[in-house]
Amino acid sequence: MSRVRAAFFDPDGARFGIPTFWWRGAPPGYATRRQLTAAGLRPAGQPVAGQVLWRGLGGTRVAYLYRVDLARPKRTATPAQRAAIGKALAARRTCPTCRVVRPYYIPRSLGECVDCAYPEEVAA
Repeated sequence: MSRVRAAFFDPDGARFGIPTFWWRGAPPGYATRRQLTAAGLRPAGQPVAGQVLWRGLGGTRVAYLYRVDLARPKRTATPAQRAAIGKALAARRTCPTCRVVRPYYIPRSLGECVDCAYPEEVAA
């Protein structure tokens, strides 16, 4: 075992407080939040069950692990929530000046669509 792996190997949690593993060294049954999401699961309020440590840019990096057997299926949005999300996204594409729905989100830095913000470039 390399020194880096040995430095981050603490399966009983004596040194770091929770079970700690090196990069790609977590045992089966543990998953990160992204891995749970990819599998259609969510942590469901369970506490962090372990962590993975590795050396990266800026120092030591950490990824928290959750138990897969305690994870629950992801909740799906209701039709009303989907409708509200659609309206909110449409509002982000609607220019407040000309009231035209654009195929892009209105830049917050401009506060209006590009055509309204730079009318001299549209005329050219």
